[in-house]
Amino acid sequence: MSVQRYAVVGGGIIGAAVARRLLEVRPDVQVTLVEKEDRLAAHQTGRNSGVVHAGLYYQPGSLKATLCRRGVGLLKDFCAEKGLPYDEVGKVLVALDAEEQRRLDDIADRARVNGVPGVRVIDRDELHALEPHVTGIAGLHSPTTAIVDYVGITEQLAADAQARGATVRTGFPVTGLEHTGGAADGEVVVRGASGEEVVADRVVLCAGLQVDRLAVLAGDGDAPRIVPFRGEYYKLAPERRTLVNGLVYPVPDPRYPFLGVHLTPRFDGEVLIGPNAVLALAREGYRRRDVSARDLAEIVRYAGFRRFAAEHWRTGIGEMRGSLSKHAFVAAARRYVPELRTADVVPAAAGIRAQALEADGSLVDDFRITRTGSVVAVRNAPSPAATSSLAIAEHLVDLLLPAAA
Repeated sequence: MSVQRYAVVGGGIIGAAVARRLLEVRPDVQVTLVEKEDRLAAHQTGRNSGVVHAGLYYQPGSLKATLCRRGVGLLKDFCAEKGLPYDEVGKVLVALDAEEQRRLDDIADRARVNGVPGVRVIDRDELHALEPHVTGIAGLHSPTTAIVDYVGITEQLAADAQARGATVRTGFPVTGLEHTGGAADGEVVVRGASGEEVVADRVVLCAGLQVDRLAVLAGDGDAPRIVPFRGEYYKLAPERRTLVNGLVYPVPDPRYPFLGVHLTPRFDGEVLIGPNAVLALAREGYRRRDVSARDLAEIVRYAGFRRFAAEHWRTGIGEMRGSLSKHAFVAAARRYVPELRTADVVPAAAGIRAQALEADGSLVDDFRITRTGSVVAVRNAPSPAATSSLAIAEHLVDLLLPAAA
């Protein structure tokens, strides 16, 4: 019997986790991980805030809820095994008024259904004891929410996969996915920009910001499409990092698609403020001046984006105000930390959220995984995808292995 060949496209944390998991379960298969950049974790994995989400918000029974909770345990064990940082600094959702306080009870109920340990609603005095510089009338405390180094985790996952026999090829931008022999479930030729190729019996697309384009090359449908939203951050000056002890978040408003500015300590000691969520004018447009005519034209032509923009334009204007004005950005965070001053913060690196958008203008809320013959695509994996990565890998490999048997 011939050796089963797998190609994993995308060298972020999910791709590295899938490569490792395939060889963990089936050490007899051949795995090649390809990444278009010259290093792993170059995009979403390496440009997020480093939070291990406990699973507070997600719809019970959804992939986000189940894979997040499973992923937390796997990630914590992996970090302990490899000696990687995993710090349960805790998180508080801060209610500023009575309406937000009422929403805390609903979030707490959902968190308990999802199996999040230790979650409880706290009053003003308890909030002050946890976070002396934070103002609010109540909070929801999640003591097990943690921070990690996702780049270090990704590199370790890839190293584990290589130790089991995987090949990791960086500098390999995929430009073609060709089903040979005319059969969608037959072997696939993964072609690179310089003419290189990898032939595989099964392909897994974990390509984040580019995944919809690659899925279409493989014969999958056009929707949902990825729309890039840039998340901009500031960080506290070193002498002001003591303004927070753990993660300080707003109470989510179900009317709006994004969470809002929050304060996040990192494993390296820095404290991030952000992100906002502004439309990026390029899929990898980490700076305001980064513009791709192709990417922008695709966004504007997409009916789903036009419908989304028509519904949420007021929110978009508010996000742009924070993007263009440091004072406005800091003012959003000052609602929670009144001592915060504009002079206390300096710019930090931005990230891009690869958000899938349906043709009707709705955001894809859950993780979305599709299959087209021999190709499985992760079509939507925003937060908490990094938290859930090891569990997503289990889920994907479970989908793949029956076909390889």
